[in-house]
Amino acid sequence: MSSNPDIHQEKILILDFGSQYTQLIARRLRETGVYCEIRPFDLKEGIARKFSPMGIILSGGPESVTELKSESETLAAPAYVFELGVPVLGICYGMQTMAKQLGGEVAESNKREFGYARVEVMSDSALISELSDGGSVDPYLEVWMSHGDKVVKAPPGFSVIGRSDNTDIAAMADEKRGFYGLQFHPEVNHTLQGAALLDRFIKVVCGCQALWTPSNIVDDIITQVREQVGTAKVILGLSGGVDSSVLAALLARAIGDQLTCVFVDNGLLRRDESAQVNAMMGQGTQNSFALNMITVPAENKFLARLAGVTDPEEKRKVIGNTFIDIFDEQASRIPGVEFLAQGTIYPDVIESAGLKGGKAHVIKSHHNVGGLPDYMKLKLVEPLRELFKDEVRKIGLELGLSNEMVFRHPFPGPGLGVRILGEVKKEYADLLRRADHIFLEELRTADLYDKVSQAFAVFLPVRSVGVVGDTRRYEYVIALRAVETIDFMTARWAHLPYDFLEKVSGRIINEIEGISRVTYDISSKPPATIEWE
Repeated sequence: MSSNPDIHQEKILILDFGSQYTQLIARRLRETGVYCEIRPFDLKEGIARKFSPMGIILSGGPESVTELKSESETLAAPAYVFELGVPVLGICYGMQTMAKQLGGEVAESNKREFGYARVEVMSDSALISELSDGGSVDPYLEVWMSHGDKVVKAPPGFSVIGRSDNTDIAAMADEKRGFYGLQFHPEVNHTLQGAALLDRFIKVVCGCQALWTPSNIVDDIITQVREQVGTAKVILGLSGGVDSSVLAALLARAIGDQLTCVFVDNGLLRRDESAQVNAMMGQGTQNSFALNMITVPAENKFLARLAGVTDPEEKRKVIGNTFIDIFDEQASRIPGVEFLAQGTIYPDVIESAGLKGGKAHVIKSHHNVGGLPDYMKLKLVEPLRELFKDEVRKIGLELGLSNEMVFRHPFPGPGLGVRILGEVKKEYADLLRRADHIFLEELRTADLYDKVSQAFAVFLPVRSVGVVGDTRRYEYVIALRAVETIDFMTARWAHLPYDFLEKVSGRIINEIEGISRVTYDISSKPPATIEWE
């Protein structure tokens, strides 16, 4: 029997009402050291009871409690939420539906409250006592608001524990039942005491311990993998990105030489990618994982299948299916292979609307989400499926991977295929590879690489007039993209210095024949995605 703690034993259920911040709530809870899952707001009672949460959080959402005529039409929390005997925290819309369902009143606010606000702490509470951004004499919290409705009458049994200039009931509490409502968003960084509030709810109110730690996660994954795989062999597509590299290290520790890593050079990789991956992850490297690695040259196969394909979703499917075909072919050559390991992580599942019962729209397909084709006899093993990107990085460090590897910028599974707009051609990929290399090289030289979360170049298949020397050039356009983010669910475009961008642009145009113009993408996510396709 394993002596490792059950890191899933203490867990929090997050019911999602459609807020753009719901995933951020989950990340914040994970950071406190507690496991949580996001489920749709109308989760069936039987599933919720089987999940056995130690607390429930009702997320915010875009709907209005006041505009809907009856409870049957509103996005209401299931009645069992308030009957399970566990603490409940309602955030924004979650607070409003809690108030209405338990006998309070919600009304449209005369003034929409969006952005910074100051909430006066009005009374002691297990949730917010002694938390203040303004000292102990007149305690207040600096918070982030985003609401048009507000609670105007607290339900029976609730007391008001916080108010703002625009909202008399900005926070409420029923201490006896452990029910709390916050009109503001504690999950965002703009709420200065937000992390402390969530930590207080999870550990003090719900009584959870901090079991969700990198070392415990590693031990748990290793145990689960060994139970799932047994003595069978596993094949892993190693891209050299953070997710697949961490997964390779995990599986190497869990099952040793039962693992074979296949690195596919599909012609859509960054410059010198194959050599770098073999240097960082191959046998005899400083990481000492002793990985069994097979490198498969497949540029011609990928480019042939992509010929004439312009739709982004179709390109992803073509690339994903070609990877699977190659893995299937390689697996057939290795006796005893029964599993294909994939570096699927939580944001992949969410963006592909792969979360069981999820209400999310499909933003883009991920080639590693959705299972395998029927003809492929391998079974999937996805040890990272529960984890956010920052959690993957933390367990990478726990496993002994280098900082260079763990904090390498993410690279999409389809590679340059989704950074070349429209049809993928070798000419385009070669031009893009050189431009991308210059951009990343200059970021490192300027000590900016680690200050942005992801940076890359994009090839635009349109021609623009330029002049090099005294010669007119009519060539292609490169867009540069750099973002700052924590969870990759939301991201802000990186405000890189103008002189830096000027230097990168000059190098790309002067050194790469075939490029006449360079632009910089200043779109944030949302509304844009990080990748262009």
